[in-house]
Amino acid sequence: MSSPRILPLLVGLSLCGPILAQDPIRTRPPKGWSGFGNDPQHATQSLVAGQPLDQIHWWAPVDEQPQYSGSALLYHYGSPLSTRHSTIVFPVKTGVSGDFEVQGRRGSDGTLLWTTSTDYIWPPYNWGPSVGCTLTPGNQVALPAAGGTILLRSDADAAVASAPRLAFFGLASYLANQATYDANVFIDTPITSDAAGNLYFGFLVTGATPTGLVSGLARIAANGTGSWVSAATASGDGSMQKVTYNCAPALSHGGASVYVVVNDQATTGFGFGYLLRLNSSTLALQSKVRLQDPSGFDAYLPDDGTASPCVGPDGDVYIGVLENPFPWNNDRGWMLHFDGALSGSELPGAFGWDCTPAVVPASVVPSYSGPSGYLLLTKYNNYAGIGGDGVNKVAVLDPNTAMMDPVTCVNVMDEVLTIAGVTPDPSWTGTYPNAVREWCINTAVVDPLRRSALVNSEDGALYRWDFVTNTFSQSIVLTAGIGEAYTPTMIASDGTVFAINDATLFAVGR
Repeated sequence: MSSPRILPLLVGLSLCGPILAQDPIRTRPPKGWSGFGNDPQHATQSLVAGQPLDQIHWWAPVDEQPQYSGSALLYHYGSPLSTRHSTIVFPVKTGVSGDFEVQGRRGSDGTLLWTTSTDYIWPPYNWGPSVGCTLTPGNQVALPAAGGTILLRSDADAAVASAPRLAFFGLASYLANQATYDANVFIDTPITSDAAGNLYFGFLVTGATPTGLVSGLARIAANGTGSWVSAATASGDGSMQKVTYNCAPALSHGGASVYVVVNDQATTGFGFGYLLRLNSSTLALQSKVRLQDPSGFDAYLPDDGTASPCVGPDGDVYIGVLENPFPWNNDRGWMLHFDGALSGSELPGAFGWDCTPAVVPASVVPSYSGPSGYLLLTKYNNYAGIGGDGVNKVAVLDPNTAMMDPVTCVNVMDEVLTIAGVTPDPSWTGTYPNAVREWCINTAVVDPLRRSALVNSEDGALYRWDFVTNTFSQSIVLTAGIGEAYTPTMIASDGTVFAINDATLFAVGR
């Protein structure tokens, strides 16, 4: 499908250590699905077994007026959420170029329980940015709103609830200068809540404000107190302009540090920059690392992607980037890997440009006998026409064991399991007979209790990838298929599986 260009002369992007004593599952909310990647570490693991993919229970639009680019849908839709009581919370685009609301629906049958409108405005964009809500430990819904503010709905399960506005720079200043803030300040990442209910998100500033805001990272404490730091100040580099679009902040285990990526593009683009580790209370810099390709050049940090930091159970941090020089790695990018202090670079993965990995307990992959306590699940496309053969896969990788990448001869994470898509891609089969449709996931759900994962494809189907047999043991057709920007999947607290395909949220189960 068609895709954005990095530079006029470059080919366009194609779509689509041992575990420590601390148990990572205990740091997550019981059941439910609280935000992007489920928990503040974005591990994307379910605490309940996903139901069989027998039938579609219900569906609802996440975009009431989708705007197609030929046969493509270039929007990053926000992750659906689930409360402990299986209220499904998700953002809905209601207008042609914006206008949003957030809905709460009964998980069992899709009955609309409540709607909260938001005046949120998109920042300048190429692909539509994700509108990322989150649930707090107190079952509140934090949703982005205009002028860099948020609305905090008091109860995600209640049919009627208050939704006061909070501003990290001061609500009085916002109310006195609303038009100025609305025109110049935009939330540009999903919102992340830590285990105490403190909220973190990136924001973009395009003009002067009464409080002198400069693009960066915002924090709203559980008591409503706001603070912020500019990307330049946070990184100690005056060339840094903002938090990369769609990059959901991640928290370390224990919550002492927040990880975020900043780049040097004033609005949307393909910039260079850093992964930052900041004090989660003060937003002061603790450490940073320049994000570089294994070639030694600065890696691209595209605002058209959704790659966000993932913190492994041992505290290691993973972040996807796009390769430089482009496309020497066949447009696959890299999954860069660092220790938690960002003091040293570890073994990279061979794919990562628009992907947040999911954590797979090693014990749920019976064929694995290596040294690692956990593995990583990632998209593993091999794009036809950009050096690849079109055999697009998903993969489970060992973050601590190396293999030689056949494309670049770089040592990368070893492939524990891989599996290719099943639907031929007629756009490429004439030249590449084994080409199959791409995987359109940005986060795939790991279902440890069923030793499997749920993955969404551009062929319009949802698949269960069985780690025991390395097969697609179940699948269900959702749509006729479309080339689309990457979408999240999740498992609700009752085990219902949710996937977004062609601007629609589908609830699937037994």
